[in-house]
Amino acid sequence: MKPFLPKTPFPFRVLLLTVTALLCLLPPSIIAGQNDIETPEDIARRLQQTYDQISSLSFHFTQNTTGELTGRPQQGGGTALFVKEKKSQGIPEISGKMRWDYTTPDKQVLVSDGLDFSMYFARLEQMIVSPAEVMRTDITYSFFTGSGNLLNDFSISAPNPEFAPGEDEADRFKVVKLTPKENQSQVNEIHLWVTKDSLIQRIDILDHFDTRTTLDLSDLQINTLPTDDRKAMEALFTFTPPEGTEIIYQ
Repeated sequence: MKPFLPKTPFPFRVLLLTVTALLCLLPPSIIAGQNDIETPEDIARRLQQTYDQISSLSFHFTQNTTGELTGRPQQGGGTALFVKEKKSQGIPEISGKMRWDYTTPDKQVLVSDGLDFSMYFARLEQMIVSPAEVMRTDITYSFFTGSGNLLNDFSISAPNPEFAPGEDEADRFKVVKLTPKENQSQVNEIHLWVTKDSLIQRIDILDHFDTRTTLDLSDLQINTLPTDDRKAMEALFTFTPPEGTEIIYQ
């Protein structure tokens, strides 16, 4: 049996992500007069400003993956949690944390406590454990946990024509294209759907093998996780697999 995610689970792709999705503590003040037009860099800047203000993030997601390497289109969904890295005088005091719980099509748990990254696949009765450092190149992990920066890490441009919002959509969101400034083994380009309130509504990731992964985000919650409660954080970002699970250390 193979796990639902093609080759590499989603949070590796970028992605394959992040997706940091989301939220707005303070609506940015970048929007000026009605006649002003935001550039793609303006949109990315206000999005980054929003995420710089958050300490934790949670959301529901649906995922669709297509491409020759995946065979038929694959779908899944579940919930995700992120806690931002906290620094004092440039030194991390709290490591960034992440958890993806896939509930469909079958149970998978991808969790990082900042030290270790574990991937549990119920159908395989298997869990793979790696150093959390392997997640540093993942856009969703680095952006949502505060270790990445869109304008530093990507070239920002207008979306490909097929992703440009129509007239009936332009008032609800803008779409920007991100191209990695440094060569990455997995990511070719990313598109973000950004609302006027600087929330990420959708993430579309295309890798170098032409595999496309699209995440639609909903029920976004900002700063609702108990980040000051160490025991609560350990409970949220620790996963103990069922007895009999094969555990592989890498």
